[in-house]
Amino acid sequence: MTHPPNAPAASAPGTTPVHPGPGVPAQASPPSGVPVSPSSLAPSPAGPPAGRGPWDEVRVRVRRAATTEPGRLQILGAVLALLVVAFGAVTAYEVSDRAGSADDVVSRSQPLSADAADIYRSLADADTAAASAFLSKERDPADLQKRYTDDITTASRLLVKAAASTGGSSESAREITTLNEQLPRYTGLIERARAANRQGLPLGGAYLRYANQLMTTQLLPAAERLYEAETARLQQDDEDARDWPFLSLALGVAALAVLVWAQRRTYARTNRVFNHGLLAATAASVIVLLWLAAAHTVARAGLNDAREHGQSSLQVLNAARISSLKARANENLTLVARGAVLTDDGKSDKYETDYTTSMKSLTTALAEARELADDDAGRDPLAAAADRTADWRERHKDARDKDDAGNYEGARTSVVGPGASTGQSFDQVDAALKQALDHEQSEFTQAAEGGRGALTALPVGAASLAILGAAGAVMGINRRLSEYR
Repeated sequence: MTHPPNAPAASAPGTTPVHPGPGVPAQASPPSGVPVSPSSLAPSPAGPPAGRGPWDEVRVRVRRAATTEPGRLQILGAVLALLVVAFGAVTAYEVSDRAGSADDVVSRSQPLSADAADIYRSLADADTAAASAFLSKERDPADLQKRYTDDITTASRLLVKAAASTGGSSESAREITTLNEQLPRYTGLIERARAANRQGLPLGGAYLRYANQLMTTQLLPAAERLYEAETARLQQDDEDARDWPFLSLALGVAALAVLVWAQRRTYARTNRVFNHGLLAATAASVIVLLWLAAAHTVARAGLNDAREHGQSSLQVLNAARISSLKARANENLTLVARGAVLTDDGKSDKYETDYTTSMKSLTTALAEARELADDDAGRDPLAAAADRTADWRERHKDARDKDDAGNYEGARTSVVGPGASTGQSFDQVDAALKQALDHEQSEFTQAAEGGRGALTALPVGAASLAILGAAGAVMGINRRLSEYR
């Protein structure tokens, strides 16, 4: 058959002819006999929108899931599990931190503070013993020599112990270094004073004054700063242990609120009063929250009791003991110097003036300690110390009257002699203060250990109950999801 010009070719049998629209160029047909690939005819797939990342995909999926009840239940289950686990984890962390601080109060900070006070007492008592031995009629009396040696040994031992328990860059470490450097110098001066005194040379008194000057200007101030630094660390540990775990409490309240809301939601949709899984999660959260509040309340009460009836009393008693040691050392040096050392204005004997100041501090500290004592075991030694302090004042006045009248031997006997001397009064005051210190130390340790014990099991218990609560929440939600399968 002959076709007219520009007429379209006949379509193959069984096919529909394609007529291009106006203005659309005709598509070239593939040559006859060439197979056509299906992929060449299918439209190319569209790529992902530019700028969409993994989190965008997650948000899209969560949004889609939130449009169906099973999806909403899955989201709710994940939120409940995360809240309960976070509550348990934060509780375990915060309580562990506070339990560690409470343990530091009992086993590190307070013992170090007590050791620092003992270092001061040992050094001051060694200086007192050295001066008393110098004033004694007997050359190097054995009892005072032993007392001096024991004090120096105790101070050295406690310095080693303190150095092992403090950081290398801390303020305490610097004071310990000062003490370790100056203590050999002090003992060397004391030995020179003794050697000169044995030979009857007046140079011995000068060496003793130099030693006392080193003690009062270098050693004792360093020991006092060490005590203050360790006491400050004790107070900081005590504050850390008593801080409320507000984040844990807030998470616990939030977890309970969401759990209660989830159960009300379940009841509104199913008319079922209880969902056993959610009920178990709620019970576990309630137990942890109540345990946390109760344990921390008990711990704070124990630490508060340790602070008010132990720590505060110990600080005042240590101050009283330090004042008595200073007064005794200055009393001895008043006789050793014989008025050679005056106050800055040049009008009064320096050592007698310092003695008066220390005795006033001792009296004030004893009165304050009696107010802090909360039982007869603490008050009775303080009453005895106050009585012996009054006797000490009277005997000291008698010694000063003798010395001012020119009776030096009588004054010396009233200060360091046997029987009714100021030395006897000092020993009685020191013994009473030691008894009071031992009692308050026991009270402090007992109260602080009670506070520490209240937090011991809570971290492990909170973590375990949180895991059980999260499992219960997941099981409760899965029970609802099974209804849609």
